[in-house]
Amino acid sequence: MLATNLKVLAVALLTIGFYALVANTIPQLESEVPENLALGSDVTAEQLVEAGERVYQGAGGCTACHGLGTRAPNLLTDHAGEGAIGSRCGSRESDKDCKAYLYESLTDPGAYVVDGFESIMPDMRRQLPEDQIWATVAFLQSQGGEVTVTGADLPADEEGGQADAASAPQRSATTDPLQLLSENACLGCHAIDGAGPPIGPSFDAIGARISADRIRRGIIDPDSEIAQGFDAMAGVMPKIFGDQLSAAQLEVLVAFLAGRR
Repeated sequence: MLATNLKVLAVALLTIGFYALVANTIPQLESEVPENLALGSDVTAEQLVEAGERVYQGAGGCTACHGLGTRAPNLLTDHAGEGAIGSRCGSRESDKDCKAYLYESLTDPGAYVVDGFESIMPDMRRQLPEDQIWATVAFLQSQGGEVTVTGADLPADEEGGQADAASAPQRSATTDPLQLLSENACLGCHAIDGAGPPIGPSFDAIGARISADRIRRGIIDPDSEIAQGFDAMAGVMPKIFGDQLSAAQLEVLVAFLAGRR
């Protein structure tokens, strides 16, 4: 009996050790993660704009789509002769001023889609806290327009400071791979089942071309290896998914893509 119990204990310890090793080998902290900006109710317009620019250029991943003018409109330069986004945002929807329109574009992007483009942008609340969304709105307003975002727009706790719970990103809990691809705007660049833009490598038969380890590394650190024929797209894919996806979601996506042969 003692020998049997020792064998069971040994198997249990080996199993726990194996899964702990696997969990620790997933480098989820290598991505660009949303920094804690600690914006309070007394924040100035200049501070909001500065913080918003950091989000726009970094963890927000905005330049991946809005810097080319092909998948989404250019925001910092002219689009269709209307100027930068700050000078045209107030005329998009008749019932919304610039601030309301920009906030809607970040949190409910399918509500209004600019002519000539597809609805591929995800709800940014899944990856950015509320204060960073408002900071991004302020930065976009500053591009040719007037900044009307103030500290009063930021979530506040009972003492008037920033509310951590209200400000936290609204992470998706799904483990459905197709839903994850859609929610994270992957299909805005990668074709699947023969449909979609050829901006990034197709997901069709991707498992026959590269290993699961390379797929995982490409999601977490997309600049680590550029697919043949896509050199011009180097640096375009955001490095946010190691933080945006849970370990379980990441492995579901890797398994799904590796299985496409």
